[in-house]
This record gives sequence, structure tokens and C-alpha cells, in this order.
Amino acid sequence: MMNWNPTIKGFKSYLQLERSLSINSIEAYIRDVEKLVQYFELQDLNLQPEKVEQQHVENFLKWISELGLNARSQARILSGLKAFYKYLLMEDILDVTPTELLEAPKIGRKLPEVLSIEEINQLIDAIDLSKAEGERNKAMLETLYSCGLRVSELIGLQLSNLLLDEGFIRVVGKGDKERIVPIGSVAIKHINTYINFVRNHQNNIKRESEDILFLNRRGSQLTRVMVFTIIKQLAEKTQLTKTVSPHTFRHSFATHLVEGGADLRAIQEMLGHESITTTEIYTHLDREYLRQAIVEFHPRGK
Repeated sequence: MMNWNPTIKGFKSYLQLERSLSINSIEAYIRDVEKLVQYFELQDLNLQPEKVEQQHVENFLKWISELGLNARSQARILSGLKAFYKYLLMEDILDVTPTELLEAPKIGRKLPEVLSIEEINQLIDAIDLSKAEGERNKAMLETLYSCGLRVSELIGLQLSNLLLDEGFIRVVGKGDKERIVPIGSVAIKHINTYINFVRNHQNNIKRESEDILFLNRRGSQLTRVMVFTIIKQLAEKTQLTKTVSPHTFRHSFATHLVEGGADLRAIQEMLGHESITTTEIYTHLDREYLRQAIVEFHPRGK
């Protein structure tokens, strides 16, 4: 039967006495080792600490990754195991550690693709305006790009929240948080075209969708999948090899603003991102200032 207790106990003393770590740090290290032991128990592997090989630890890391632990947590656990095996090395319990050659998973999220301004123009220009839904799709994508909206915010946009004369729209974001976002003149122009020439002539509008801006041909709110599909089809039509989704527009919006030199706080406010210290500290950014950021730094604001 596996018995890691004496070794773990020794490791704990070493952390306390020789490394002088805080109680919290010591507990975290011990938990990392205990997770490995639990894994061996679940796999019915009867291994003593000195019999563990690199492949065992690799399988364990793969297992915690499949459990859904993010890269940062995986890296933390691996560093705990490395400390444990370094201790065993010092105690001459083993000659070589199974964690020596293991690298922590790369921390840092895979960034979504960014479209260049040319690619965004190509996608939007590929919309077939002779089709009934063409004007709607053009207004939608211009709004997505002009305001950096999430797809759920786009499909939920309400007529009563359009403040187009002032150059703003009111958006309901995550957790029903409202924010006011500047909207560029190109998007305003296409929204007005869509409302006047398409939406106002739709006579099958469902009661619950009367205040929704973008409607499908059955007079209902669009689904997220529909917006994904529209964008995917345009990407195929323009033979764009990048992976494109509604979020790509949001990410490109933010990136183009950053590259143009806009203030990060302004961008954060427009995206409706919660900052670590909550966005309260930024509420003094007046709306005119946000509008200025769009006019000055957004490719469509010029």
C-alpha cells in the first residue's frame, strides 16, 4: 500500500524550517503533492515517491488539465511538485527527479484573431445588398465593429436605446449592467437605412420583438447562432483563412483603438469590461471624452 505520509511530513518540516515559508504557502505545497497521491489512488497505481517517473507526472498534469484546471493552476501545482522532488533529491531519497524536464503549461490566453481594417471592409463589402437581409446584416456588422459589442448585446439592442442623434447607444451587458457606448457615423447611417427601408416595412413583427432593432424574416429577435452563421458565410465568400466570429469584431475594435492610441480606460469603458477594481473609478470619464476617442481613433470615426 502506498504510504507517502512520512515523506510528506519531512517535506513539510523542510518548508517550515529551511525555507521559512508562510503557513498558507506550506499548505498549498502539501496540497499539490496530495493531488498527485489522489491521482495515483484513482488510477490504482501503487507507487512510492521514489518510484514515480516523468511519464506518471505528465499523465497527472494531462488529467488535471482535462478536469478543467487552467494553465495558471496547472503551473502552480507543477511548481509544488518540483519543490517536493527537489527536497527528495537533497535528502538523497532519489538521484534524479521525475519533474526535472517538465515545463509548465504556457500561461497566457490564446488571443483571438484580429482582422485588419482591410479584412473588415472586405467582409462587410461582401454582403449582398440585393437580398432582403443585406441591409440588416450590413447595419449589424458595422454596429458590431463600431461599438465592440458582444453578440448577445447586438441581438438584444433595442430601438428605445438608440440615441443616434447624440451619437450613442445604450447597451445591456453581462449581469444586466447598462452602459452608454459611442457609435460611429458609418454605423448610424446603416442603422437608419435598415430601419427606414427594411424594418419599417416588416409587417409580421412579433409582439415581444417590437422594440428589438435587428429582426429575422419572421419578425423575431435574431439568435446568436444566426449572427455566427452570417459572419462565417462572409468569411468563406471572401476566402478569409482566419477564424472569424462575432467576437473577432469586438477584439478587432479594441485592438484598432489601442493601436490608434486611444486611452485604455476609454476602451475598457466602451467594452463594458469589469476592471479588477471595478469600473467605478472610471465613471468620471465623461461621455464626450469617450465619443472623442471613437471619432479620433476608430478607423470608422474619421
